[in-house]
Amino acid sequence: MSAVLKMSDGNPGAMNVIMEMLQPESSKIDPDSVMGGMMKLLSLDTLGIYGTDIYVLHNDICGRDMSKTFAVLRAHQLGFLNGSILKDACSRQDYSGRKMIDVESLCKQVKEHLPNFVLSEA
Repeated sequence: MSAVLKMSDGNPGAMNVIMEMLQPESSKIDPDSVMGGMMKLLSLDTLGIYGTDIYVLHNDICGRDMSKTFAVLRAHQLGFLNGSILKDACSRQDYSGRKMIDVESLCKQVKEHLPNFVLSEA
């Protein structure tokens, strides 16, 4: 719980995203991830993405789709997305970050590289 509070910077939207990431069902999205949702939190921490920026990533950039959020983080881990660009996009609360990241293309790349990765049908 202390990690959730620290990572969210007290932002309720970020808290909800983090809690959803840590749900057991979320690990079904990326079954090849060694630590499930916890690995995604470590990725966010490594990138320096906290608080409102977590909410912007999930809500604004990924359209509240956890599989897309996980795919974007996986894309960075796999070298398909530069961390500086991701961090910059997440810091933009005016929706301009959407134009910086081609989420659909990254989802396809991740799925090609990790066939067990589950993308939502939406």
